[in-house]
Amino acid sequence: MNYKNVTNKKIVVLIASVLNFFLLISCSTSNDNPSEIPVIPAVSNTVGLTRHDAGSLDDGYVLFAPIGSNTTYLIDKCGKQVKTWPSNYKPGQSCYLLTDGSLLRPGNNNNTTFNAGGKGGVIEKIDWNGNVTWSYTLSDALKCQHHDVKALPNGNVLIIAWESKTNTEAIAQGRNPNLVPVTVWSEQIIEVKPTGSSGGSIVWEWHLWDHLVQDFDVSKPNYGTIATASKLINLNYNASATNQDWIHLNSIDYNAALDQILVSSHSFNEVWIIDHSTTTAQAKSHAGGNSGNGGDLLYRWGNSLAYNTGTTTQLFGQHNAYWIEAGFPFENQIMIFNNGNGRTGGNYSTIEIIKPPVNGYNYTQTLPSLPATASWNYNYENPNSIYAQNISGAQQLSNGNVLFCNGPAGIFTEINSSGNIVWQYISPVTTSGILKQTEVAAQNIVFRSTFYPKTYSGFVGHTLTSRTTIEDINSISGSCK
Repeated sequence: MNYKNVTNKKIVVLIASVLNFFLLISCSTSNDNPSEIPVIPAVSNTVGLTRHDAGSLDDGYVLFAPIGSNTTYLIDKCGKQVKTWPSNYKPGQSCYLLTDGSLLRPGNNNNTTFNAGGKGGVIEKIDWNGNVTWSYTLSDALKCQHHDVKALPNGNVLIIAWESKTNTEAIAQGRNPNLVPVTVWSEQIIEVKPTGSSGGSIVWEWHLWDHLVQDFDVSKPNYGTIATASKLINLNYNASATNQDWIHLNSIDYNAALDQILVSSHSFNEVWIIDHSTTTAQAKSHAGGNSGNGGDLLYRWGNSLAYNTGTTTQLFGQHNAYWIEAGFPFENQIMIFNNGNGRTGGNYSTIEIIKPPVNGYNYTQTLPSLPATASWNYNYENPNSIYAQNISGAQQLSNGNVLFCNGPAGIFTEINSSGNIVWQYISPVTTSGILKQTEVAAQNIVFRSTFYPKTYSGFVGHTLTSRTTIEDINSISGSCK
């Protein structure tokens, strides 16, 4: 199925509270005659299911972990609960259903040193019956897991974690003393092999601190020309005396065919690719692995300002960068939820797919890194009035549809290949409890939503029964069973 830009489409979503009544209107117009607005009816719910176009959906289930709740939910496309997993922790922040039916979920153990958005600290594996079968803690005064994890095919888990450095350490590496707080949070990626029910061994690790460049102080290490060192991270880019969370990675993904890791740096407005075929020693150096350049960046995209080669930024506080599965539309390309916070021309969100120029296992070292534009883009120029200032994510579905999560609003939306809304759901789970139908959603924040088809291997051997809705009044459209 071919995608096309939807700049010639206009989809207006109006959410209003009038006498405790919610009406969602989805409409499509031509730019040539914007006064003609054909109205498509929607379900009149304030929370839960608000749209369901039977026959247009990729049938299956949606997994999400509300940020204000200890419970993770699996719902069907009628907005009914199929499965829940309890935890002692609020999320920290992603969650995944594994191929054996277990839930992999970071939890927020309230680390008081790393007090920033996305913090976690503990990773749990919870079986289908709600039993914690494995936990691993990565949280102390010097480090803390945050945002995301990724299960590998061999059963190991990739974890992104903050790594605290003192201002003395930062200055010694070439940070401008006027642009350094008391501590600077660098980033690390570790691969943990689970052992027992509550432990693991680190079998591979990568530290950003080993891959720096700076042009501030010639007497310090890492001194060089930023524009010719695109594989390294500029120690002084986006630095300030008040911001500890200098890099702020917010997603991690793994490509088994390439043996590469993809991460998203919110603060740099970039996505980075790192070689995972290295040993830990090679990952610390500038040589080794399939790429030959050790742990230096293989590829970066989104902001050429970060390495002094351009004048524009393409990403604005993005989230959820991941490789699209083989066999799907745009297979092996990278989908990104571009939040648009600080976007030139105004704040609005887009979903973008990019095709990195791959030659074997090596990305071409073009500066700035190609492609010049996205191969697909939803909501370019904001025809649908979508803006999610933080968190959020998007997912390519096998039938050509795209599911995306507006995290701050707690709204999950599925669009078809023409950009039309075919399914929508508003999470009723808030920081203070579960909303009733007719109540208007607020503080129902969700980091991300993930779709799993009915044929997913994690469901094999398990009974999936659609029960009542999460909200206490079951007011699902009669056409949705």
